[in-house]
Amino acid sequence: MGRAQKGRDSWERPARRGGQRKRQVFVLTEGKVTEPSYLDILKDHGVPFADKVPVEMHIANRRADSGRKPLDLVEQAISLKREEDRKAKRAKLEAKYLPQVWCLFDHDNYTYVRDALERARAADIGVAFSHPCFEVWRLAHYKPVSGSFAGVCDGAAERLPFQRGSQDAKTPKVVLPHQVLGRYGTARTNAERMNEQHPAHKGEWDKDPYTDVHEFVEKALNISTY
Repeated sequence: MGRAQKGRDSWERPARRGGQRKRQVFVLTEGKVTEPSYLDILKDHGVPFADKVPVEMHIANRRADSGRKPLDLVEQAISLKREEDRKAKRAKLEAKYLPQVWCLFDHDNYTYVRDALERARAADIGVAFSHPCFEVWRLAHYKPVSGSFAGVCDGAAERLPFQRGSQDAKTPKVVLPHQVLGRYGTARTNAERMNEQHPAHKGEWDKDPYTDVHEFVEKALNISTY
């Protein structure tokens, strides 16, 4: 199992005079390309809520070559959270600055996705979850998403408007800035409508299609738009 990597900067030191302390958010991603490229766009172009604590985000497993299945990610996240919680306690941080640890993973027909989601909730680990895959969230930036993909990611990927006859099609797994910037409001609305088509009592692992990446954007990163 891969080990989550620590952020390069030590946040335990007090903020420099004239600076502002930030809340640290550590993210572990299932994908090595798609999710990190999207997160890098948020880091560079995300517009923070004016009335919330600024956030410093670290992709904790950016360089990891293994341990990227959902349950593995959750176990790494739990270990990382224990370590960051100890550091926060030593630093005597106010509640609003307490670090958060999140996982981004998809259904991808893993048989134990439900176990991973429930294990994360029990350990206070945040999860941004998509069914069948992250491409559902990418697609929501362009159009409403309805029906079912029957758990097959290709069905969502093939509907992305930049997949055919464009330069973007040469690197389909990379999220490029022009594909998402200025489209967050549309994506959020489409995602919420998509999720509402499922019965409320149904678990996320059974909702196809589904994504709550927008909740991660706002609740974890304190980003209002991009």
